[in-house]
Amino acid sequence: MIGAGAVGAGCAWRLAREGFEVTLVDPGLQAPLSRQPERGGPVPARNGLNGTLASLGILMGLVFRRSSGRAWRLRQRSMELWPEWAEELNQPESPLQLETPLVQMATSAEEGQRQQQLADERADLGLRFLSPQTLKRQHPHWPGADHGALQSERDGRIDPLALLGALRHTLDQCAVRQIAASVGAIERPTADRTRLWQLQLDTGERLQVEQLLICAALDSQTLLRQLNHDLPMEPVLGQVLDLQLPDGIRPGSDWPAVLVCQGFNLVPHNHNRLWLGATLEPGAAADPARLHAMQTLQGQAPDWLQAAEVIQCWRGVRARPLNRPAPLLEVLEPGLMVATGHYRNGVLLAPATAEWACSQAKRL
Repeated sequence: MIGAGAVGAGCAWRLAREGFEVTLVDPGLQAPLSRQPERGGPVPARNGLNGTLASLGILMGLVFRRSSGRAWRLRQRSMELWPEWAEELNQPESPLQLETPLVQMATSAEEGQRQQQLADERADLGLRFLSPQTLKRQHPHWPGADHGALQSERDGRIDPLALLGALRHTLDQCAVRQIAASVGAIERPTADRTRLWQLQLDTGERLQVEQLLICAALDSQTLLRQLNHDLPMEPVLGQVLDLQLPDGIRPGSDWPAVLVCQGFNLVPHNHNRLWLGATLEPGAAADPARLHAMQTLQGQAPDWLQAAEVIQCWRGVRARPLNRPAPLLEVLEPGLMVATGHYRNGVLLAPATAEWACSQAKRL
């Protein structure tokens, strides 16, 4: 397996549980699970964090608008599996828990009406609509309350740093071999030589494997081109601000685990701190105007948020497939699978992706 983000590590764990002998390769396996920036500013995008480390671990599954198709099925299945994953991965050495609920603020009266309809249709899944009157009376500090909001009791987030730590701990217990290296070349099995895939690592080691699963985000396309498979993807930049709130202002017990306003995610932590983040910028270079739009919530930020001090900023690039829906879950040829290009939903869709990978591996 190539790639050890939430998707790759999650797939490795579930494949090992199914009895497969798994080797996981990723240069990031030697790096600490940290988001510490360079002194004086954010991590530069060109040296930014991988998708999982850079993310806030947002789980927006059941608030998804569509009620059919692959995108909805993957979200629905992942939300069914996440409680099981969290329970199994939660250990004293690597604590892990789901944080709920999630509240999505309506940006217009029309969106508020759509949210009301969706809440009525999915009441059994824990969705309910909060009217503007309810929001202003019970949650006066929440931004963007003019048109109501959709609350999902099961959506929310899972800490991506804790998730990767728990997965690595569990992979050690499952005897998954973890190699901190990059794959330089891949060779197909040949009938006259071997039935195994050949992987040449930058450490000089050469691996031979029966099946190969690539979960390497943007690096996947480079590896696959060697095998004449064209799965183009584009980078999309995500940024997060860690904000210190003014004295006297702190998200209280009435705040959800995640509040989404104008497409931006607000996540309270450490009593009077708030993460504010989104993945919206095409390319790998940051746009100051987009960062300003996020910090001001497109002009919807209340005074207390505008007065917050930026403590830290980090960036990371996600992979979005070109001209194809995300994610890419495909068997490209016998023994070669790809599970990548999850765009903003790598953490969310990790369980359903791992289930897919296990089902395909058993068929080969």
